[in-house]
Amino acid sequence: MDVLSDVIAIMRTGRPRSTRISWRAPWGHRFPSTPGSAGFQVVLKGACWFVPTDGPPVELSAGDIVFLPKGHGYGLADSPVTPLAEPPCDPGGVLLYASAVVGGDGAEVVTLCGGYDLDPARTHPILRELPDVVHLPERLGHAPGLRAAVDMLTGEIERPGLGADTLVTSLLDVLQLYIFRAWFGRDADCTKAGWAAALADPAMCAALDAIHRDPARRWTVQSLAAEAGLSRAAFAQKFTRLVGRAPLTYLTWWRLALGASLLRERDVSIAQVAQRVGYGSEYAFGTAFKREYGMSPGRYHRQACPA
Repeated sequence: MDVLSDVIAIMRTGRPRSTRISWRAPWGHRFPSTPGSAGFQVVLKGACWFVPTDGPPVELSAGDIVFLPKGHGYGLADSPVTPLAEPPCDPGGVLLYASAVVGGDGAEVVTLCGGYDLDPARTHPILRELPDVVHLPERLGHAPGLRAAVDMLTGEIERPGLGADTLVTSLLDVLQLYIFRAWFGRDADCTKAGWAAALADPAMCAALDAIHRDPARRWTVQSLAAEAGLSRAAFAQKFTRLVGRAPLTYLTWWRLALGASLLRERDVSIAQVAQRVGYGSEYAFGTAFKREYGMSPGRYHRQACPA
């Protein structure tokens, strides 16, 4: 699971946002497409309808979770035929945490919604592999940790106390990790290919953990195969099939993604970043970084941390 922790830490930019909403029938709300972000809805009380841009409406009940990893637009309503109102504000302007009451004076549905801003230049292939809409019915999302994260986050939004900013930010990351765990931990028929299979495979997990634990080490296919407990040929073939990239290609990609994340910090030098991600010189790091990101590390750093 360390790989998932790194995925969350490196992709998110800025602060996440969350809102506990009490919907009163009749109500219908359109959530616009927000490229470069991911969002979620958790039904805390009652039942409602999720209306995707494409496809039929889906009924949601208490305990259901919907995660949208690619920022696609959708609607949420008390009925599949209720018209969807346009959003009254820019979703990017929503606070870290808030509460609201929306709709009329009918039956109540309570949801917890939230969003994360992501850096599209550092999108991990795990996220690309997920479907546009991840629906975790109550039976799949009933893991104790996931429910606890939802309960703690809801409680903090309803009754914010000292340190609420830090707690809510951390709990939103925890919630996203538990959503990933629930999705990738589905039944065996759902984990036979791709990253779901890689994360369920002890040998692949060992190699991925080694890369993420010590990206600066001079890894070779042979040394990574040893971490996985496989022969060089068997490891390279299996890693490429499941992860979608050859071992050293993924290593290079991860080093540069980590480098980009470090360059977003104000008090860091390019030489320090190069060393931390395994490049022997600033020049070598700069050449590789420009090939991947289309600009020099210095320019990337200046754009991320303007004076």
